[in-house]
Amino acid sequence: MAIRFGWPSWAGIYKSDPPKSPWGGGKPGSGGDGNGGGSGDGGGPRNPWSFPPDGKRPRGGGNPVEDLFKRVRSGGGGGGGAGLGGMPNLGGPRLWLLIGAGILLLWVVFTATHSIGPQQRAVVMTLGRYSGTLEPGLRFTLPAPLSRVQVVDVQAIRDEKFPENGGENLMITGDQNIVDLAYLVQWNVRDPADYVFQIAKPPETVRATAETAMRSVVATASLNDVITSGRARIEAQVQVMMQTILDEYNSGIVIQSVSIQKAAAPQAVDEEFKQVTAAQQNAQAAKNNANAYAQQVLAQAQGEAAEFDKIYEQYKLAPEVTRRRMYYETMESVLSRTDKTIVEAPGVSTYLPLPGMTRKAEDPDIKVQAPSKGNR
Repeated sequence: MAIRFGWPSWAGIYKSDPPKSPWGGGKPGSGGDGNGGGSGDGGGPRNPWSFPPDGKRPRGGGNPVEDLFKRVRSGGGGGGGAGLGGMPNLGGPRLWLLIGAGILLLWVVFTATHSIGPQQRAVVMTLGRYSGTLEPGLRFTLPAPLSRVQVVDVQAIRDEKFPENGGENLMITGDQNIVDLAYLVQWNVRDPADYVFQIAKPPETVRATAETAMRSVVATASLNDVITSGRARIEAQVQVMMQTILDEYNSGIVIQSVSIQKAAAPQAVDEEFKQVTAAQQNAQAAKNNANAYAQQVLAQAQGEAAEFDKIYEQYKLAPEVTRRRMYYETMESVLSRTDKTIVEAPGVSTYLPLPGMTRKAEDPDIKVQAPSKGNR
């Protein structure tokens, strides 16, 4: 162990010589002269400002810090190996090798370990080819660049709004009218692998498919259907058509819903369109009134026909009696609305305006004149 790590020799950097005085070191019991100068044989502290015994002043003084670093670089005062007493040299290639190994280890840990959330799936590509899909949890793969992982959120609902900038989105209907249509498409990912590999730009593909399907369906509907009662049918048809197209592309996308937000006439003809709508409503009201009157007349005619059938049944049973009764009822109905004068023959009697008197009694404003003399 001492040979491998060199701790005893490394600890040698802290070995120090016997204490030295700035005035020089000497053997015990020796001293300097009275001037403070020490003898050359180590006989006491030497004056730092005096010449050395050999008569030459040192060219430069030693620095303890520099001495420490020199010892570190030279081996720490003995022991096996270079550096700190047998440890690898801090500036040598072995240190850079350790640093590179640490960086490589961190790279492997961070690129080969993957935490997949519950709403996510991870598509794994090994050497550029699809190799599998990772389920939620802590998963491991080969480190990059051998394996590359792309995480896809399969539960997020993505919205595509038309028009995107909030302006007009004009479409032509089946009855050659123009409608301003705004709608919303919602979709999510069903197959992460198809979503990543089969189409290059999924959002752009969904938008193009939605535009194609909506214009195709609106072109077969009337303006009234688009604006009023036909919205639900149009939305269902567009959703089915979009899903069919995306499935043919193997896109791995599911269309969740298509909803029409606004359907109206263009701004340039909005006032005229309102007038046309009002006229259509008035025409519909008149048509409804005519139908109601026709039903009333038809019911009355059917009632009269039923009554005639009943009379005919009675007539077949007793023709003479029924004929006389019908004659009496008809005469009563006719004569009840006319003035009548009854004259008994073969005599002549004075005419009395009885009907006029009757009406006068009922209405005092009517004046009845008596007949002139000689009238009958």
